[in-house]
Amino acid sequence: MQGFERKDGALLVDGLSVAALADQFGTPSYIYSGARLLANYRQFAKAISGLDCQIHFAVKANSALGVISLLAGAGAGADIVSGGELERALRAGVAAEKIIFSGVGKQDAEIAAALRAGIGQINAESAAEIDRISLVAEQMGCIAPVALRVNVNVDPGSHAKISTGQASTKFGIPTADGQAAHLYRRISTDPHIRAAGLAVHIGSQIRDLAPFEAAYTALLSLAEQLQEEGLEVPGLDLGGGLGVDYQQSQPTDFAGYGALVTRLFGNRGYRLGFEPGRSITADAGILLTRTLYIKPGDDKQFVIVDAAMNDLLRPTLYEAFHLIEPVAEKLASAPVGLVDIVGPVCETGDYLALGREMGQLARDDLLAVFGAGAYGAVMASTYNTRPEAAEILVVDGTVHCLRPRRSLDDLLAAEINPLV
Repeated sequence: MQGFERKDGALLVDGLSVAALADQFGTPSYIYSGARLLANYRQFAKAISGLDCQIHFAVKANSALGVISLLAGAGAGADIVSGGELERALRAGVAAEKIIFSGVGKQDAEIAAALRAGIGQINAESAAEIDRISLVAEQMGCIAPVALRVNVNVDPGSHAKISTGQASTKFGIPTADGQAAHLYRRISTDPHIRAAGLAVHIGSQIRDLAPFEAAYTALLSLAEQLQEEGLEVPGLDLGGGLGVDYQQSQPTDFAGYGALVTRLFGNRGYRLGFEPGRSITADAGILLTRTLYIKPGDDKQFVIVDAAMNDLLRPTLYEAFHLIEPVAEKLASAPVGLVDIVGPVCETGDYLALGREMGQLARDDLLAVFGAGAYGAVMASTYNTRPEAAEILVVDGTVHCLRPRRSLDDLLAAEINPLV
């Protein structure tokens, strides 16, 4: 089996009982399917197999060491956005030359660590950042491989908080007024920098291919302009952002995306980079939670569960939809009415779902929150002094605890109280 399926009424992950994992590790817990992770990665790789390229998994989507290692074993590099993610990628076994460092706010120590590790590329996003990279490289006596992230002013059509391609955002250098071309010329003549090419990333959860085509066409136009000037543009980093179906869990259109980039970039001589994150991990993970109380309301019920916004922030932060089903098929009966599935955190915004049709539930019923493998555990907090959910990975029939749930003693031991 690849992922989450039902057999004889039971929800399974790669052939193993989800309910049994809940009994073993408790709730809330994140459960990841190793088979689904690898299947998604291989489908993406197959879709772009005719191109000279490297896939860099976007670590921000799911930074569990076991997940990164599993994908690295299949050939993935890593797209990182912090010094912490750099260390995670290296410890997970990602080859340094397969690491791309993105993000608008790199600190000197992070730049130095990246150069010391010998990573493949730093994506610079401002003139000031280029100056710092050059200075750090000069101090270290090395040459920094730098690509320029450009802003092509394309609206990806996704949620405003995960849209990065418009001129109004903090990301990249505008192409329209010549700024990007000017800065690339500067990179190309800096003695402490090796010009690695151009990069673009217009946002996340993009399900229409048209914004990708618009962004990539603009990127290609700039690359050709610079080459006509005699500048080297060896690589084009096409970013990530390919969206997934949270509503119905339909397969991601890897083939359609691959056909688009092959049509635009095939036989043009560029080394291409891709940074998929959500499309690899989202449907490979669920959040398991148990019901605590059923509370009647005026026109609906409140199903209070043991998972909360500190465990899965996406519904609160992005108004995001996640399919939620009872783990036991006998409970997935005809809906009896509308419910809000809410957590114990003292915030009205603490919910996993609002206004859902759901069958009759009772205390201790297990629920599975699907599509939770991306931007789930990685965005969790300990708000309300709630220990983080455990993270579990199933690979080839073996269950691995990637991150055990901390006890309250563990949580409080990380603090210092000078007043007692």
